[in-house]
Amino acid sequence: MSTGAKMALLEEYASIARVLGTPARLQMLEALAQTERGVEALAERTGLSVANCSQHLQQLRRAGLVTGRRDGKQVIYALADEAVLGVMAGLKVLATRNKQQVRDILAALVGDTGETEAVSRAWLEPRLADGRVTVLDVRPEDEFNAGHISGAYRLPPEQIEAAAAHLPKLVEEVIAYCRGPYCIYAEQAAAALRRTGIRARVMEGGFPEWRREGRPVTHEFDNAP
Repeated sequence: MSTGAKMALLEEYASIARVLGTPARLQMLEALAQTERGVEALAERTGLSVANCSQHLQQLRRAGLVTGRRDGKQVIYALADEAVLGVMAGLKVLATRNKQQVRDILAALVGDTGETEAVSRAWLEPRLADGRVTVLDVRPEDEFNAGHISGAYRLPPEQIEAAAAHLPKLVEEVIAYCRGPYCIYAEQAAAALRRTGIRARVMEGGFPEWRREGRPVTHEFDNAP
C-alpha cells in the first residue's frame, strides 16, 4: 500500500473518531442501541432540542454510524451496525483503565466500595433459565417494553431499596443490567442492594449486547418481584 493510500484510509478512520468525539452523540448512540427512534423521541430522551438533535443525527448518518428510514412524515433512526457497540465499550475500557478522573467519577456516582465484579452473559443465561438468579432491568419503561431479557423484571433505580425487603426470601442472588457501557444504573442498583445485605452484581455490557448474541429476549411485560 502506498503512503498516500494508507493516509487516505487512516483519514477515513479518523473521520469516524471525530464524529464520536461529542458527548451528545455518544448519548444518542446509547439510546439508539436500545430501540430505533424518531428525532423527536430521541431529543426528548437526550434532553437536546429537536434542531440540535437533528444536526447530530446527520453527522452520525454521514459517518455511517446510524441509518434512517421513512415512516410517514418522520424519519426513524437506528444503529447502522452493531459493531458500534464494540467501539463504545472500547472507549469506556480505555478511559477507565487509563484515567484516574474517570475512576473517581464512577466511584462517586455508584457510591459503593464493595464488590463490583460483573458476571458474563454466558454465565448468566443458564442460571436465569433455571431460576438460580433474579435479573433486574433498570432501564426506562419505554426501553424495557421495546425489548428486554426474557425472565427479567423491570425495577426503576429509585424503587430498589424499597423492594429490597422482599428480595432475600425469593432469590440467592440478584443480577442487574442496563443500557450498556455508559449506563451506571445497574451499578447503582447493585450497590443499593448490597447495602441491604443482598448479594448483587451486574451483568457485563447491557441489553443490546445480550440481544446481539442471540440470547432470549421478549417484549412481554413483567412486574417487579
